[in-house]
Amino acid sequence: MSRHGVRPLDARDLGAFVELAELDPVVNVFALYRARTTNLEPRWLGGEMWGRFEGGRLRAACHVGANLVTIGAAREDAAAFADRAMSRGRTVSTIVGPHEAVEVFWEGVAQSWGEPRETRWNQPHLEISGAPAIPSDPLVRRTTLADLDELYPACVAMYTEEVGLSPEAGGGADLYRARVTQLANRGWSFARFDEGRLVFKAEVACATKHAAQVQGVWVAPDRRGEGLATAGMAAVVELVQAEIAPVVSLYVNHWNNAARRVYGRVGFEETARFATVMF
Repeated sequence: MSRHGVRPLDARDLGAFVELAELDPVVNVFALYRARTTNLEPRWLGGEMWGRFEGGRLRAACHVGANLVTIGAAREDAAAFADRAMSRGRTVSTIVGPHEAVEVFWEGVAQSWGEPRETRWNQPHLEISGAPAIPSDPLVRRTTLADLDELYPACVAMYTEEVGLSPEAGGGADLYRARVTQLANRGWSFARFDEGRLVFKAEVACATKHAAQVQGVWVAPDRRGEGLATAGMAAVVELVQAEIAPVVSLYVNHWNNAARRVYGRVGFEETARFATVMF
């Protein structure tokens, strides 16, 4: 056990980790998905899952891969994870999770981890567990590999618009195309096509038996303001609830008023507040 009761978790800790994360299974959907699909094995995680123990009991955790995500971390837990992170330097591209834990973690590593490319301190986390409040778009469907010529450019455009950096930068095109293809193969990619042209899309990023987290919501720029996103998201909610998970979640930047109006009309409600630090 290292300082402050923090150590890397492994397959022997899976039961305790799941028990911890399932205290809030919708907010922790990413971490639960990663744990279930990797068995907490570092080679599959592409990093580590840290746990903080007190009296032999796991009280908080921290996913450390491409993304650093805290799980069930109070202020003192986040500070302990930051202390461990300081000993190894920054290897992550994003810190994301519940606002307070991200804030405390960042305070602990900011001096040595360098200037972030962007910080987003106010991101409402939204959920919907019932039926959408509005009619859904019947033209929204799962995408297939036959749709990739339209789907992939739309995914690149969405990512670039949202993150401020192309996913193809630095030679990342093959990896990003593989991710888009993977989601389509899994049945986690949804879109509407008008005369063969993609005009709305969204994907499920991760899912468990409890919840599915949606990402990548996008409407073609020349078709915005027509209600495509609202009816489209209602359709995505229906499809996901019917076949993937009973609760649909996402998080959104507080300044994105148009998106927040869309989600509010569909019936999403805020249940937490996230923050993101990007490098």
